[in-house]
Amino acid sequence: MIEGSLPRLEFWCELQCPDCRTALDDVRALRARYGDALVIELRHFPLEKHKYAYPAAEAAEEAFAQGLGWPFVEALLERVADLEARGTEVLLEVAREVGVDAEEVDTALVDGRHMLTVDADQAEGRAIGVSGTPTYVIAGQRLDGGKSQDGLLERIVAAVEAAKAS
Repeated sequence: MIEGSLPRLEFWCELQCPDCRTALDDVRALRARYGDALVIELRHFPLEKHKYAYPAAEAAEEAFAQGLGWPFVEALLERVADLEARGTEVLLEVAREVGVDAEEVDTALVDGRHMLTVDADQAEGRAIGVSGTPTYVIAGQRLDGGKSQDGLLERIVAAVEAAKAS
């Protein structure tokens, strides 16, 4: 790491997870504080208990491929209950709303072009001890927000500041 540079923040997320929707406030606060200097990378950890989490991760990857990943992710997380109730139809609606080519998202869900990315994230997450979402990894520290998000933003900021100072 270059002196004064910021470490990358991995945001292990499940796009049907209500806690991840709540965690968006922390992600937005970090962006407001650090801007583009802090790279926040979405990592997928779809849980089996959520039927549409895996297709949502695939759709998000297609949105990232089209340059609109974060707008898609944020809009989708705002509609977690809608996704639960109405399924993949919501993925296409959200894609249209944020300017992602919904037909291409639909095709990606059928042809599975992003399955390897989602599977690789899930495998890596398990390997490093991710068991729930949201989970953050920054400067070698894993911070689990799935049990409690209390004080999590402060812990992330402290890790960023410590890395920046070293």
